Amino acid sequence: MAVKVYKPTTPGRRKASVQDFSDITKKTPEKSLVKRLKRHSGRNNTGRITIRHRGGGAKRLYRIVDFARLNFDIEGTVVAVEYDPNRGPRIFLVEYSDGKKAYIIGYEGGKVGDKVMSSKKYIEVIPGSRMPLEHIPSGMFVYNIEMSPGSGGKMVRGAGLAAQVQAVEGKHAQIKLPSGEMRLVLKTCLATIGRVGNSDYRLVRLGKAGRKRHKGWRPTVKGKNMNPVDHPHGGGEGHSPVGHKGGPKTPWGKKAMGLKTRKAKASDKLIIQSRKKRKK
Repeated sequence: MAVKVYKPTTPGRRKASVQDFSDITKKTPEKSLVKRLKRHSGRNNTGRITIRHRGGGAKRLYRIVDFARLNFDIEGTVVAVEYDPNRGPRIFLVEYSDGKKAYIIGYEGGKVGDKVMSSKKYIEVIPGSRMPLEHIPSGMFVYNIEMSPGSGGKMVRGAGLAAQVQAVEGKHAQIKLPSGEMRLVLKTCLATIGRVGNSDYRLVRLGKAGRKRHKGWRPTVKGKNMNPVDHPHGGGEGHSPVGHKGGPKTPWGKKAMGLKTRKAKASDKLIIQSRKKRKK
C-alpha cells in the first residue's frame, strides 16, 4: 500500500493523507462473514463511561476474521483482498478446497491466487503458512501468534508488524516481539509465516478533527486548559505547567505520571526481557 496526498485546497487537506486502495479487489464484504457491530460509546454493562471520549463515528459491519485457522491440512486459495474498517491491515477472503470461506489477516506481498494452508506438522515455509512454532526455523518472521494452543492468534496482528523466532528449547519457543520484548511461548502454539501487510498504514495523517470523529473519537481537552473546579491541573495565568504539590493528578485524584496501574498477568513470568528500556 502507498499513501496518497492531494493538492492543499483547504487547511485540513493540506495536512492530510489517505490510504491507496488500488490493492483492493472486492468492495463489498462476504455476507456470511459479517455481523452487526453494536455501539457502546465507551460504556460498560451498567451504562457508566469507562473509556472517555468515545461516541459517534461511521457505521460499519464487523468482519469475522479467523485468527485460529484450525482447519488443518486443507489448502485454501486467496480469492479477494478486502478493506476492513475495523483494523489496519487488509483482510484476505480465502476459499478452501472443501468449499468453506473465511477471512484471514492479509500478509505482506499477498495477492489473489495465493495458496495458504494451516497444519500441525511441518509444511512449506512460505508467507501465509501457519504451523506450530516448533516447526518454524529460527530467524523467521511470524505474526498472529497464539498465547496458548488452540486459543487463536492474540499477538502481533497490527499493520506492518512481525515477530522473530529466536530459538526453540524445551517446551518453549523464544520470540522477539515488535516492541523489543523477548517472551517465551509454548512451542505447540501456532503462528503464521510472514509479516502483516499494509505497513504504510501508520504513515497516514488524519489532518483534521472531522476524520477523528469518523473513527468514533470525541474531542479531548487537556486538564491544564480547564478551570480549577473542573480538573486538578486547571487554573493559573496562561498555560501553567501541571506540576504542583503531590505531582500531576488525574481527574479522580490519582497520580497521572509514573504510577504503575497495570495488574500482573499470569503470562508475565514468561517475559525474558521487558520492552521497557532500563535507565543507566
